[in-house]
Amino acid sequence: MKILARNKKAFHDYEILETIEAGISLKGTEVKSAKEGKISFKDSFCKVERGELILYNVHISPYSSGSVFNHDPESPRKLLLHKREIIRLNTKVKKEGLTIIPLEFYVNDRGIIKVKIALAKGLKKYDKREKIAERDFERRVRKEKKYEIT
Repeated sequence: MKILARNKKAFHDYEILETIEAGISLKGTEVKSAKEGKISFKDSFCKVERGELILYNVHISPYSSGSVFNHDPESPRKLLLHKREIIRLNTKVKKEGLTIIPLEFYVNDRGIIKVKIALAKGLKKYDKREKIAERDFERRVRKEKKYEIT
């Protein structure tokens, strides 16, 4: 499994509750550009529309060797899941107020590009501060233990 791109900001802005592997429908030049790792996740999210899961705001740069037939970098892309999975995700989003976000793009062992998506709950500013304070405290404790003489 080769990871093409990872959404690092997602773990800072959201509490990840559940992850799911989904296929993605891409055009030829999108596949070539994605395999080069030219993917940006800025403000990306997924939404259920007409029984399909659509991925928005993922920027896949135009393929460098592409011609007139190059793709639109910001176009919405269809994610491939079973209908029952899409319905389950949609009910959780509507009932519990969760968000579906992409975590990473990767190539599986058969050479197919997959997207790891997550059901996530947005963190408030004070939650982020608490998380940062806990990490700093743990870092200080580890540093003290390292220099502790036994």
